[in-house]
Amino acid sequence: MATAREVNSDNGSDGEISQDPERQALDYVTRVLSSVCLQENAHQPPYMLPVETPDGIRHEGLDLKKSPVTGGSGELSSLLLCLPLELILHILSYLDPRFILGVLPLVCRTFQHIVADDITWRLRVQKRIGGNFPVLEQEHFDWPAACIELEEQVSNWSDNGKRTEHFSLSYGHYAPVDAVLLLERGSLCVSGSRDRNVILWDLKQLGNKQEKAKGKILGTEKTGTHKGWAWSLAACDHFVCSGSWDSSMKIWDIAADGQQVMAIRGRAAVLCLAYLPDILVAGSYDKKVSIYDPRATRPLLKSRVLHSSPVLSLVADDRHIVSGGEDRTMVVFDRRANAVLQTIQMNNYLFCMSYEAPQLWAGGNQGLIHVYGSQGGTFQHLRCFDVGHTSQVTGIWHSTGALYTTSTDKTMKIHIPTDPPRTLCTLTHNSVVNGVSVSGRTVAAASGEQTIEIWRLPE
Repeated sequence: MATAREVNSDNGSDGEISQDPERQALDYVTRVLSSVCLQENAHQPPYMLPVETPDGIRHEGLDLKKSPVTGGSGELSSLLLCLPLELILHILSYLDPRFILGVLPLVCRTFQHIVADDITWRLRVQKRIGGNFPVLEQEHFDWPAACIELEEQVSNWSDNGKRTEHFSLSYGHYAPVDAVLLLERGSLCVSGSRDRNVILWDLKQLGNKQEKAKGKILGTEKTGTHKGWAWSLAACDHFVCSGSWDSSMKIWDIAADGQQVMAIRGRAAVLCLAYLPDILVAGSYDKKVSIYDPRATRPLLKSRVLHSSPVLSLVADDRHIVSGGEDRTMVVFDRRANAVLQTIQMNNYLFCMSYEAPQLWAGGNQGLIHVYGSQGGTFQHLRCFDVGHTSQVTGIWHSTGALYTTSTDKTMKIHIPTDPPRTLCTLTHNSVVNGVSVSGRTVAAASGEQTIEIWRLPE
């Protein structure tokens, strides 16, 4: 059995360990989360990308008015294929996209070509979804996968999400839940709370004639998982890291039933985390972004003051670390060059981020959603959306065909990521909603009402 290691990441910084982390946390929440600071002129003029309308789609030689087969193809035995392509696509619009993608290419070469052509899927998305999509189209965009996810998102959440199963885990924490993270395609969930505990939930039996999920508090300390509020979570493979207002990070092995494998002591509250196979990145109250190698005996690799106020959010990949500070800046750090690549000044601060290159979606303290694109190694502000939140956006999760946002306005909103986003459903709660996580067909939200809210999407 592995033994947990505790290491000190003291690096001679000018930050000091808070003597009263709970008081510091309460002051932070009062300053950052409790006030509604919407501004009428908060929208920044976005950089407008050219958008292709349905009439402007390049058909690349396809004639929708003609049959896709010719007399010499040997496939005229199928009357369907004698129809103009426009009518064939209309007929296919009544079929499930997974069926189209998986079965029709096996019928004949003509269907194979139709299904393989991006135009088939672009036209279907334009007719089904409407609006401009995607916000930023990158090279080798997977149109069939996007179409499937968009249509399933609309189906699952239209009519106020009545097709989904909803569960409320209200029996584990006794204080507001500030962080939630789904693992293993939604079969496991980790939550962090102001009761100082991190709980590992087994969701596999939830809903299978069982109303409760099995929860286990991580750690062996009688006072709780941490000595301060458990505020941030991140995962890589089967390891989960929890960050706390007690200035510590703890790493847990989920494959070993949540056993602690390491504790890292910092010098300030850990407000946000990103966990990659080679590094762990932490943003802290003392304005620093720190990079660790959890596999090493001395894990701290570097620590830099990148902001003039606490670091509220960050994301990372193998090239960039992007952090947002309360100082209303977004800093892009180039991992390869070991240097700051950009500092972007804003009129708001970013409280949460969702990133998959080349798109970064972020929620700000003015209730708005901002979209950035990374091109040529730098980030550009592309769009600013008002999706209906009336106060701070506390959580955001974005994928090709789905967008989830949570807010201190006591709502979670489900959208499709068109330009502008189309809101499918607004779920209202009795308290603030502090974050969201999505994995597989499971959605989880952290509630200020001391609960974790779980939704299961239909198969």
